[in-house]
Amino acid sequence: MAYDSFNKLTSTAVPLPIENIDTDQIIPARFLKATERKGFGDNLFRDWRFNQDDTPKQDFVLNNPTYSGKILIGGRNFGSGSSREHAAWAIYDYGFRCVVSSFFADIFRNNCLNIGVLPVQVSPAFLAEIFEAIENDPTTSITVDLTSQKIQLDKSGSAESFEINSYKKENMLNGYDDIDYLNNIKSEIEDFASKTPL
Repeated sequence: MAYDSFNKLTSTAVPLPIENIDTDQIIPARFLKATERKGFGDNLFRDWRFNQDDTPKQDFVLNNPTYSGKILIGGRNFGSGSSREHAAWAIYDYGFRCVVSSFFADIFRNNCLNIGVLPVQVSPAFLAEIFEAIENDPTTSITVDLTSQKIQLDKSGSAESFEINSYKKENMLNGYDDIDYLNNIKSEIEDFASKTPL
């Protein structure tokens, strides 16, 4: 399933300065029955966002109109726990296109990259700088440039580079999942197969 290509994103951000956010907190297990990637955003951080009577918890950041944007800033060790793809689906379906943290669980990171959410790992010091900037000004603009692999606080110009697998980078720039990538090089595969003895 193809998704929106990712090149450069400039957006405000939603701060969630909590460490060790696991996939069960991102999308509770009781919402994993669906097999399509649609509708999971409604239950992103469900138990943190809503009371048992389904009323919003006013003190949770996603219910605070002060904060908005396509970038989610999380604490260290984001996406730990079970390997459920649905956690990445929920983040994408809610509208986030980038998650920033000082450390990601490997499986969660790969699940994000497979569906078009860019996980940007920064140093603890730069993460703290981002949180401070947003606390001081919720309209803080952040630019994430995948081509140059750089994330920047636009007002101050403070920036940091980030790493990404070259194959995943190319796919995100083109909006490809793994199947799209193979289809794109189908002629090369067929050419190779025709020249390879059985």
